[in-house]
Amino acid sequence: MILEVTDAGFAYPGGKKVFSNISFSLADREVLCILGPNGIGKSTLIRCLANLYDLCSGSIRLFGKEMSGLHQVEIAKKVGYVPQAHEIVFPFSVRDFILMGRAPHLAAFSAPGKEDYEIAMEKIELVGIEKITEKPVNMISGGEYQLAMIARALAQEPAILLLDEPTSHLDFGNQVRILEIIDQLAESGLSVIMSSHFPDHAFLTSNSVAIMKYGTFMAYGLAEDVVTEANLRQTYGVDVSITYSNDVARHICVPHRSGKCRCGSKLPTGCSGNSSIVEPPGGSSTM
Repeated sequence: MILEVTDAGFAYPGGKKVFSNISFSLADREVLCILGPNGIGKSTLIRCLANLYDLCSGSIRLFGKEMSGLHQVEIAKKVGYVPQAHEIVFPFSVRDFILMGRAPHLAAFSAPGKEDYEIAMEKIELVGIEKITEKPVNMISGGEYQLAMIARALAQEPAILLLDEPTSHLDFGNQVRILEIIDQLAESGLSVIMSSHFPDHAFLTSNSVAIMKYGTFMAYGLAEDVVTEANLRQTYGVDVSITYSNDVARHICVPHRSGKCRCGSKLPTGCSGNSSIVEPPGGSSTM
């Protein structure tokens, strides 16, 4: 395992614990999606995994070494982090902004070389923002900026990418684009931990899913085992149906409207309103 978290707990100074007793591991090429309601501690956990916050209990081991004992530069060579929001003050060009991701690989007071520029351009092409490389980074759209943030983290050439709500505030097209990029990154050898509010993201991108509530992981495992109607009802306080769609060949999460389907019947039984949602091969349409 490239990352091992054991009984992790965190509390702000003078405050109660944000989370505790969290344990999981991350394998090569694995994508872990962390679901949970607002304010539950998902962002705080990811900051701890990036070594920005210190745990108050438990441990995080990176490639077998205790993370708390590693130098931040050494961690930055292995872990890339993309926060939810990041305020840009200076009008760096997009290319220069992404080139900053090479900093962990540069000696003190040295300038980026040809290889660093080539790596930065490779990541720019990977996320598809070649046309805006000379634009000031504070004058591009939210979707373009999110892609630039991911490219900058990838320029570090990490083994693990931490994404805190990578699709927040993005339009539908850019959400899909970023989720596709996450799939490509995992296929190319990167491991990813991402937080999300959307249960469908777990079916779209992840091998493993954790649902965070009550200050810990209330469920952790394969997406099909964890993202269930009962778990989502307990987590978010709303009724949903987990169904299988032949149109997209995957499970999908369908929220209920006032407990009823559009056809007027009570869900999840008795619905005849959508013929494209069917039973998955060899199993029931609900979990």
